Amino acid sequence: MAQRNVYSSKDDPGDAQSAEEVLHSVMQELDALHENVKGQLNQDITRLQSEKNHLIDDIEGLRDQYRKLQSQQMESLSGRYIQQQQLWLKQLAQVLAHNLQDLLVQRFNELSANSGHSLSSPIPSGEFPIPMPPSNYDERASELLAALDERIDRSFQMLEQDLSSYESELSMRLNNMKTLEMQGEELLQNLVNRIREELEEEEYLENPFDAQDSYPDQSTNSIRPQVLEPTPADAPRQALPQPSAMPAAPAQAIPQVQAGLMLAFSSAVILSLFNVCLRILIKSRNPRMIFGLFELPGVVTPGFGNSLLILLMRLIVVMALMPILATFLYPNVWKDIRRLFQSGDRALWSKVLGSAFFLFLSQVLIYLAIGNIPAGIAITIFFIYPIVTVLGSWILFGARPSTIGFLAIGGITLGLILAGWPSFAAPPPGGGNVGVGVAAALASGITFAGYVLLTQMAAGKLHPIPFSLVNFAAIFVFSSLSLWVPLSENLAPQIDQNVWPGLIAGGVVLGVLTLFSYLLNNFAIRYAGAALASVIGTLGPAMTALFGFLIINEKLQPVAILGMAVVTLSVAAMSVERMVAPQKKAS
Repeated sequence: MAQRNVYSSKDDPGDAQSAEEVLHSVMQELDALHENVKGQLNQDITRLQSEKNHLIDDIEGLRDQYRKLQSQQMESLSGRYIQQQQLWLKQLAQVLAHNLQDLLVQRFNELSANSGHSLSSPIPSGEFPIPMPPSNYDERASELLAALDERIDRSFQMLEQDLSSYESELSMRLNNMKTLEMQGEELLQNLVNRIREELEEEEYLENPFDAQDSYPDQSTNSIRPQVLEPTPADAPRQALPQPSAMPAAPAQAIPQVQAGLMLAFSSAVILSLFNVCLRILIKSRNPRMIFGLFELPGVVTPGFGNSLLILLMRLIVVMALMPILATFLYPNVWKDIRRLFQSGDRALWSKVLGSAFFLFLSQVLIYLAIGNIPAGIAITIFFIYPIVTVLGSWILFGARPSTIGFLAIGGITLGLILAGWPSFAAPPPGGGNVGVGVAAALASGITFAGYVLLTQMAAGKLHPIPFSLVNFAAIFVFSSLSLWVPLSENLAPQIDQNVWPGLIAGGVVLGVLTLFSYLLNNFAIRYAGAALASVIGTLGPAMTALFGFLIINEKLQPVAILGMAVVTLSVAAMSVERMVAPQKKAS
């Protein structure tokens, strides 16, 4: 689609040829990058395979060493056992010799007595060459047996200690091998994920509308990416997270950027018309003149319950058309939503539903503010949300603002005071409660900052388009439940039965304007980038005041206009700094 916009002009073949050359050079660079990445991955895989072979060799060496140690231990033990047996045999032979000597002497004396030979004295045992046994034979045998048992026990204990030490060393080596194996698997998984990301980026650059989803598996490393805040152009309507996860094509063509800026400007114009139409829909003390030609008295009175009802009527139209628009912009939207329901990620669900609830409160409060004070002033006061967002990011994420950021915060604060002060000094001629309007605008900006912070926490886990569709559905549910729950008389809707046709028509107009603004802003981000689109979005308060003056003749005092200009310039400075900071880091 982007290529058709670039080459739609057939009257300038030189530009088409230069664009084709640029595209050809970009494709060559991408092919070279792909080959380089493949070469590096092949080297890493080869190195891991060699390390695995070395580890296998080390394991085999350890096993052989363990077998040798076992065999040596058994040989040494068998040698000591044989020596001990020889010693026992010698001692047993001595004992047997002593016993045989005594037996022979006794038997010889008995034979001499029976045969009648006269012997002067019996044969002494000392005449035999066999030595006499010791007198403490039993004690000696007991000592030998005890020494034998002690040596056997000591040998088995030493063997057990050696085996335990070998076993612990082998277990430690196996644990180290297991750790190395896990590290290798993790490294391979990271390499596979990196290859997958490279392929997805290449596929997106070839066709941005068929890009793969960015919702990762639960096993991947979950690192919070840096994302841009929603642009100020999203403030008065259903704000959407910017698709910053989509990779921007390098060296975008100048006509494409110009088309993106025009689309961003058109989105800001439609948003300003949305605010003025909302202002017309709400009744005032005096009927409003449309272009100075005819009067419109309005449909509903300003109030909390009526704001809920307007939001619900608008969301009925949005929920009827948004699924079709989301499928056109991102074909994998239903696959991502089904994966989100099946994931069971409570943390992600809490961030999605929490951001939707904060955005629901912000929308209701900004409707209440526009109904009580001029739309341009309400939108200007609403721009307190960048201050709260920057301070919240500093507290939650440690992103300390720069010097320009602190100066912009001071400028926004000064502009808010200048813009809101005339409403208190001289209430607007259309009527309305100025205090309620200013307080509602401030509260709307603060709750919108909560939405932005929760959106940043959930960024990278869900594609922006399914995220936005889930937010629309959640806000629709919150609005329905709020109107279903019984409210007090001051907060409940107060609608005359005769104004329902006008209320339905107003809801249709607001819903259509919301979808047109969303569509234009989405294409603006794709062509020009989220940073440039956010800079154009800072024109929201000024354009709202301009259209309010042109359409319903809603005049502002010079001090309020000065405050609006200060706020616009301060927010634009923050957006420009956010756009220039990555370029400085890259250089």
